[in-house]
Parts: sequence; C-alpha cells; structure tokens
Amino acid sequence: MCRLFAHQPQRDYESQTRSLRIGGHCTSIRLEMSFWDTLEEIAGKEDMSLAKFLTKLHNEVLDHHGEVKNFASLLRCSCLIYRSRNAATAPEFHVGAAPIMDAAE
Repeated sequence: MCRLFAHQPQRDYESQTRSLRIGGHCTSIRLEMSFWDTLEEIAGKEDMSLAKFLTKLHNEVLDHHGEVKNFASLLRCSCLIYRSRNAATAPEFHVGAAPIMDAAE
C-alpha cells in the first residue's frame, strides 16, 4: 500500500507560491502542485480563469461565514471534496499485502 503513496510524482507534492489579487488586496497562496492542478481543473469546468474562480470562492465564503480564516486550507479541502466526488474508482491495493491494523488493536 505504501507504494501507492511513495511512488507518486515528486512534482505533485512540491509547493508553489502564487500571487493574486482578491477583493482589491494582493496576497500570495502556497499550495502543493497537485492542489494547483485540481484548482485549475475546477476553474476550467466552471469556464473561469483560476484567478476569477478563487475570487468567486473567496467572496462566497465571506458571504456565508463573514470571514475567511485560512484560505489555503479551504482550497486544499475543496480539492479533496472535488476529487472524492469525482473519483471513478478507488485505488487498488496489492492483493496479499498484510492487512492494515487498527491502532486500537
């Protein structure tokens, strides 16, 4: 099972900082490339640029919660939600591998 995680491309977990303007304020966001790729995909499906999508999401969070406490974390969680809802199949684990034990066992 660890091979599934350990053999992923290093590019996916390298982080990148991007600067953007949200609500008239310049800011920078640091995320792993895998998250940037997913956000680009979501923005494309919404027929928006990434900057426009992030601004719209930020504004919707402000409207709903009144503040955005940790936008980078919100973006990561949004990507996880998007990926989990769009997963076609679960990853296959090596048959015959030792069973995963519950920490309580």
